[in-house]
Amino acid sequence: MVMFLQDAEGPPTLCDLCLAQVCQSLSSLCSMRADGSMSLIWAPVFPQETADQLLNHMAAKEILNDTTVGIFRSCKELRLRRASIQSCPLSAEAFRLALCPHRLLELDASWVSGGLTGADIVSGLASNPECRSSLQRLSLSGLRLDWESLEANGGIHVGFSSLRGLRMLNLANTDLNDAALEDICNLPHLETLDISCSAISKLTALLECKNTLRSLIAHRQRHLDMSPAQLLFVFSQLHALKHLDFSEDHFSVDDSDGRDGDETVRQLLEGSPQVLPSLVSLDISGRKRISEAAIRSFVESRSGLVFLGLLATGVSSCDFFSTQKSLKVTGEADENQVCEALRRYRDRECFIREALVHLYSLTTDTDKPQPDVLKLVVSGMQRHPTSLQIHLVATACVFNLTTQDLAQAMPISLLSSTVTQLLNTMKNFPNHQQVQKNCLLALCSDYILQEVPFDKYLAAMLVINWLSSHEDPTLQRMAVAVISILVAKLSTEEMAQFSKDIFIMKQLLAIVQQKAMVGVVDSTLKFALSALWNLTDEMPVAARNFIECRGLELYEEVLESYYTEPSIQQKVLGLLNNIAEVEELQADLMEEDILEHILSLLQDSQVDVGVRYFAGGILAHLASRPDAWTLENELRSTVLKQLHDSIMTWTHLEREMVSYRSFHPFCPLLQTCQPAGVQLWAVWAIHLVCTQNTSHYSSMLEKEGLTELLKALAAHPSTHSDIKGLSDSVLSMVEQHQIHAGAFNNQTAPQPGRQNCL
Repeated sequence: MVMFLQDAEGPPTLCDLCLAQVCQSLSSLCSMRADGSMSLIWAPVFPQETADQLLNHMAAKEILNDTTVGIFRSCKELRLRRASIQSCPLSAEAFRLALCPHRLLELDASWVSGGLTGADIVSGLASNPECRSSLQRLSLSGLRLDWESLEANGGIHVGFSSLRGLRMLNLANTDLNDAALEDICNLPHLETLDISCSAISKLTALLECKNTLRSLIAHRQRHLDMSPAQLLFVFSQLHALKHLDFSEDHFSVDDSDGRDGDETVRQLLEGSPQVLPSLVSLDISGRKRISEAAIRSFVESRSGLVFLGLLATGVSSCDFFSTQKSLKVTGEADENQVCEALRRYRDRECFIREALVHLYSLTTDTDKPQPDVLKLVVSGMQRHPTSLQIHLVATACVFNLTTQDLAQAMPISLLSSTVTQLLNTMKNFPNHQQVQKNCLLALCSDYILQEVPFDKYLAAMLVINWLSSHEDPTLQRMAVAVISILVAKLSTEEMAQFSKDIFIMKQLLAIVQQKAMVGVVDSTLKFALSALWNLTDEMPVAARNFIECRGLELYEEVLESYYTEPSIQQKVLGLLNNIAEVEELQADLMEEDILEHILSLLQDSQVDVGVRYFAGGILAHLASRPDAWTLENELRSTVLKQLHDSIMTWTHLEREMVSYRSFHPFCPLLQTCQPAGVQLWAVWAIHLVCTQNTSHYSSMLEKEGLTELLKALAAHPSTHSDIKGLSDSVLSMVEQHQIHAGAFNNQTAPQPGRQNCL
């Protein structure tokens, strides 16, 4: 079964679930044609809307390409009407064979890659007589039209005017020229035209469609060669026009560029109400030399106006707008205007960047959760993955919107997509310190790290790589804190992969050494020790790397110099426990000085019980194998006696001090042939964690077969009464758990990692 996270708007529909399953199983549902394209082995006749949805799902999941698009050659079973291939890698031949035979109403081919040009698309669609009349909406934004290449390869130049049914045409960010515009304006039903960021120099061709054109989007017309009077004349003749976007990218325009456009806007605002009297929306964001008085006069003379784009004009804070309740405005005066800008300008880097700058200021001290605003920020990041300026400001906004307790009021799925986007940003801008810092600040949230699903392995790798080249104390502390939590969240497979990298071990040990050299006790040191502890948990490769990096010598120094710091001692001894569990590494711990020191910690009644617990664990593992003991036998006898005597004085610990990935390391210690001190430590440890999390550890004991070991231990005649009592107590907890769980066997999810509380 495919699992989905519930979104803020609700759970996915049954149709979405089924389409996702088809996408996931496409290879098993298809055979391959001779040309390498896929063909469905068998398919019913899909409902027409479902065929559109399948294509859109495949495009959204980035699996639509020359191979997979082949399934849509089956026009009888999969009938397309509204097709989106946005940003997909398709060749002209694959497009012609798979999409052109359909009687399309709409096609969005914005930013397609793979060599497909606008000329290929138009000529391909025009080759289908039905498409010539049926196609109503076409988007080729971001493509090269490249008619010349088509003709050079023997193709016939078929213009846009051949698609007689077109009502909406988007040619933003293309090489559209004046000749092509003249051809377009011959379309008999053209209502919406987007020529933003194109190479047009004259707009006079628009007069040919003045009675049908309702919406004109002409953002950033840098090549226009018309006087303000000429431009204003053209606009005044567009009798059906209700939506006009004549905005400009203010970042890339100096005082000389765009002056005619700015003057045209000024004259439009201050001119006769008879010019464009039916306007419903006007966007002049980025334009200069606009006065508040002109804006007021323009709005008052056009009662039907519902939208006004004023971002980066300097006049959006006009008091007049407070009385215009039905008028939506993009600007920087308040959060509503900024969010309106983020919604409307999703594909315009210049305006998204401007809006985010103002949003950052507006959210710096916010104390209310704003999931809708966060979603807009993340959307801006997703749509502009390579824009450093957008990600620099957006990551700062993410931090503002998720800091402290704000994240806990957000939908989990939204936070998950937010963190995923932060990780993408860290990958895309690895050398930009401020971007990395912003991402790290946002990630350094206990709630996000503990509760939100995302790629923990990727996050850990990104943070450790960042840490290797930065030594800022504050950021170092955050990075190590994030790593220490993430390492404990990795799966066994991920942990095995992560622990192989000796570079990671060196980085963390370097931080410990750096702190130990000056004798400080701070959170950075504690986080680094926790990360190392978790990194070596049931990971022999990591434990071996630790030894090879001279970690034992460093930890011996730390044990001695931080004798009065139980929080440090516990973490150091916890890692040494991990090493002691690995039989082939036990010889590295067989040094009299360090064992004498650990024994002294076990015996000292003034030492914290948590410290004595981990000291006992190391000694129990080493003493459990008499054949591998290489020191004096008298020392081993002392260790075994002190283990039993010390453990019987320990008080029960209420706080959760340790968690176990599994009980496998305890199996050798619970054998009936083991000395009582070894057995007692193991049973006391099991009793401790079972008391603190009965449900989880009772299930683990049953699953891993330790209940049978405990029963055998309790029944053996030579088992010490102290051990029998603790074993019976544990078995009783397991039995009670089974009774309460009943037939449902209510097992909680595994809790990997030794260190729970940082």
